[in-house]
Amino acid sequence: MGLILLRHTKPDVADGTCYGSTDLKPGTNFTSEAETALKNLPWKADQILSSPLIRCASLAGHISAAQNTSASFHDGLKEMDFGVWEGLRWDSVPIDELNQWANDLLHARPHGGESVHQMQQRALAVLEAEGAWRADTATLVVTHAGVIRAILDHTGVRDAWVTQTPYGGGWMISADKTVTALG
Repeated sequence: MGLILLRHTKPDVADGTCYGSTDLKPGTNFTSEAETALKNLPWKADQILSSPLIRCASLAGHISAAQNTSASFHDGLKEMDFGVWEGLRWDSVPIDELNQWANDLLHARPHGGESVHQMQQRALAVLEAEGAWRADTATLVVTHAGVIRAILDHTGVRDAWVTQTPYGGGWMISADKTVTALG
């Protein structure tokens, strides 16, 4: 069948905040956003894999109950750990650190957290271990924008690292690796 990468709904955090691995609860419009995300899914999932962070786990639980499909939670699907940047406004992160990161997006860690490459490898390891790439399985992955970009990059999507995925939005990757936006 394929793989769907679904971003969590809007979390309860001020816009412009770096919150990567910070565990934030869903925002006040969770129920309506979760229902919209559910309606945009093209099929019932055979398996639901999710980040355990509450903003993803809540959406995975909502879909799990609606589709009567159990969800499993994996640390490897968490958003990147931004170290000392966690909780800062993006516009208050030192520009020299942002430049260092931009100059070596995959490997730089000026924040002291993990690199993009490390995050990508742990997310891909979960998909591999759970058989998410099998052509005969409909897999839903409820995760974060950074993880979605990392997986899209792995599948060969051009400009994956700048791809925007709205809250509650996502991407479908068919068995032949064709990628289409949901909704």
